[in-house]
Amino acid sequence: MRKILRLLKREYLAAVKTKGFIIMLVLMPILMGGSGIAMYLLRGQVDTSDKKVAVLDHSGILTEAVFSAAEKRNNTDVFDKETGKKIRPAWRFEKVTPETDIREQKLNLSNRIRQGELHAFLEIGPDVLHPKEDLSTAKIGYHSKNAAIDNIRGWLNGTINNELRKLRLLETGVPRSEADAILFWNEPQPLGLVSVDSETGAIQEARRTNEAEAILVPVILFFLMFMMVMMGAMPLMQSTMEEKLQRIAEVLLGSMTPFEFMAGKMLGGLFVALTGASVYVAGAVIILRRLGLAQLIPFHMIPWFFAFLVLEIIMVGSILAAFGSACNDPKDAQNLTFPAMFPVFIPMFIFMPVLQEPNAAFATYLSLFPPFTPMLMLIRMAAPAGIPAWQPWAGLVGVLLFAAFSVWLGGRIFRVGILMQGGPPKVGKIIRWAFRG
Repeated sequence: MRKILRLLKREYLAAVKTKGFIIMLVLMPILMGGSGIAMYLLRGQVDTSDKKVAVLDHSGILTEAVFSAAEKRNNTDVFDKETGKKIRPAWRFEKVTPETDIREQKLNLSNRIRQGELHAFLEIGPDVLHPKEDLSTAKIGYHSKNAAIDNIRGWLNGTINNELRKLRLLETGVPRSEADAILFWNEPQPLGLVSVDSETGAIQEARRTNEAEAILVPVILFFLMFMMVMMGAMPLMQSTMEEKLQRIAEVLLGSMTPFEFMAGKMLGGLFVALTGASVYVAGAVIILRRLGLAQLIPFHMIPWFFAFLVLEIIMVGSILAAFGSACNDPKDAQNLTFPAMFPVFIPMFIFMPVLQEPNAAFATYLSLFPPFTPMLMLIRMAAPAGIPAWQPWAGLVGVLLFAAFSVWLGGRIFRVGILMQGGPPKVGKIIRWAFRG
């Protein structure tokens, strides 16, 4: 044990006593959440120049409604109510009378967009109010350079369809005032569950939630574990291969067993990951408390996070160190990286369906499959829906047994591979080392 601890100390200090470790701690969250950070930093820096849209209304019944809605929107949403600063572009609409040669007219409007005179043009079909069998005459077309993700198109969708419903109601004899009441849009508020205060016994009303809060905590915990695996376990393959090629491993094996060698390296990577995770978790708690958002801190999840992180690093790190011992050059290591990181990559591909339906059979079975348990069980536990209390414990036992099996398997591969020279590490050969020695 003393030899393992000495090697652990050597590996740990070699990693954390460098500028690269500090730089990695700073840059890794930026790289993983770069888009969200960029959106936060660039808020208010969006293009606020006015957008001009031409309206080509063949029906003649929607132009005024669009103009009226746009004027209301420009008066209420364009400027910040407190500072008076312009925070959004105003949308200006221009009425265009349909001409005989409609194709030529649409080409001219498109050219105006290309020249920057217009942002877009809207074409409304003549039968938009009462579509006929030929739906092409009721088509509403929005033409712009980036129409698929244009915010104006989404706004027009609600504005136009709401007006069409009102017109259809008016035709049936319903007054406009009553039509407005009939079409009043009342969106359901996202609320949690009503609960009972454990101290007073009083019934507490459900707290309002939002999409960001429901998704933010599980996703942050999920990607934090992914980052820690990349920080603590991923370097083990490269460092083991380098020590083998530089004959450092042969010197170390003169005073310790191969298993002690592998255990020291693996535990060194584990403590590096725990150091990084502790910095991030402590920093997040301090920042959220200072911002008055302490209710967002999932204190009940922190012990589970560290428990699953330890087992994930042991499970993945032992296999990576074992595969590194079998490699003779960087190309061999590159070929074996994906099989070794399989338990980490697969949860990355499916975490969103699991987060959306944490109690579905698909999510439950996969999270109880030990290679995927640490990451998937963590995101299921952090989801607002919650999961049965027995499942995290069952998953913990399963991954504990699988981690022990991974260490045993990796130790047998490491024992043979660390002194083996020449020849690429073929899968069949590695399997033979694992089970036959």
